[in-house]
Amino acid sequence: MNGPKIVIGLSGGVDSSVAAYLLKEQGYDVLGVTMQTIPVQEGVRGEHGDLQMIEDAKKVADYLGIPHYVADFQKEFKQYVTDYFVREYLEGRTPNPCIVCNRMVKWEALLSYGKKLGASQIATGHYARIDRLSNGRYALKQAASSAKDQTYALYNLTQEQLAATVMPVGQYEKEEIRAIAERAGIPVANKPDSQEICFIPDNDYARYIEKKSGKKVPEGNYVTEDGTVVGRHKGIIHYTIGQRKGLNLSMGRPVFVREIRPETNEVVVGENEDVFASALTCTKLNWMAVDKVTKGMEVSAKIRYNHKGEDCVLEPLEQGEVLCRFKRPVRAVTPGQAVVFYQNGYVAGGGIIIGKTEDTGNLV
Repeated sequence: MNGPKIVIGLSGGVDSSVAAYLLKEQGYDVLGVTMQTIPVQEGVRGEHGDLQMIEDAKKVADYLGIPHYVADFQKEFKQYVTDYFVREYLEGRTPNPCIVCNRMVKWEALLSYGKKLGASQIATGHYARIDRLSNGRYALKQAASSAKDQTYALYNLTQEQLAATVMPVGQYEKEEIRAIAERAGIPVANKPDSQEICFIPDNDYARYIEKKSGKKVPEGNYVTEDGTVVGRHKGIIHYTIGQRKGLNLSMGRPVFVREIRPETNEVVVGENEDVFASALTCTKLNWMAVDKVTKGMEVSAKIRYNHKGEDCVLEPLEQGEVLCRFKRPVRAVTPGQAVVFYQNGYVAGGGIIIGKTEDTGNLV
C-alpha cells in the first residue's frame, strides 16, 4: 500500500472496524492499534480490558489484511483517567472520564505511538466530523447521525490533534455502518455496542472508588438548604446533582439532590425546581472553532452528553473562567461535568462546570 500511513484505534467494535475498512478503500496504508488500558487479568468485560476485545480487533485486522498492534497504555489510563475519576468523586464532583480519555489516551498517546510506527495521522470510529474553517481553525462538526453524535465527549481535543485526525464514520447513520460491515463481511458486523464505562462494567462506581482509593467513604447527613437535618446518606460518592432515586428518604414527597458538600459531608436535598439554574460558571476552557470567548457570544450549550442543548450567552470572567447565562433555565447543572458550546453545528469550545450561579443579568 503506497497511500499515507495512518493508525486507527481498533477496539474490536463495528464502528472502528468499518472506519478501518473505509480508510483502506480510500487508499490509506492502515495500521490497527488496540489500546490496552486496564489489566486483562482483572476479568473486566469492557471496551479496553477484555481479552475478547483484543481477539475481535485482531480478527478484524486479519480479515482486512492490515497489521495489528496492541499498545499498552495502562500507565497513561491510570494517571489521566481512573485516578482523576476517583479523585473527582471523593471531592463531591461528577467527572466525565471519557472526555479525559479521549484527549490524553485515545489521541495523545495514540498519536505518539503512531509516530513510532511511521504514521503522522490517526483515525477513530467516533461519530463526528472535522472541518478546517475559514478562520484557519480546525473544528468538530456534529455527526450526520444526531442520535449517535459524539462531539460533546471530544470538545477538549487540541488544534494539533484535530489536524492529524480522520473520522470516517461521522457522515453515516449507525444503520448504514452496520450495513457496510455486513456487505464487507466484517466479522463483528452484528456485535452490540458497549454501554457502560469501560473500567466499571457493573456500574458500581462506589465500590470501585473505595477499592481504588483504599478509603471507606463515611455516611453523613441529608440536609435542606437551611441546614435542617432530614436523614442520613450512605456516602457522597453515591450521589449526583438532580438525583431522585436511591435516596431512601421518607419526606412525603419526591426530593432531589441539589448540592453535595464534601467539606461537611452533607448532601443537600430540595424540590425539583431547586435543581434548575439560569446560569453557570465553568473553567479549564478549550476553544475550537473560535480562539477565545467574547462578551455576548451566543451559543447553544450542552451540559451533559444526552442534553439537547440550550441557547445561552457567554461572558469571560477573571482567571480564564466563563459565565454562561441561559435563555431558559436548565436542569441539574453538575460540577465536574463538561459544558460544550455549539455554533452552526460546530463545536465552538467547552469547559468544566464549576457550578450554577444566581447571576441572572440581562441577556444580550
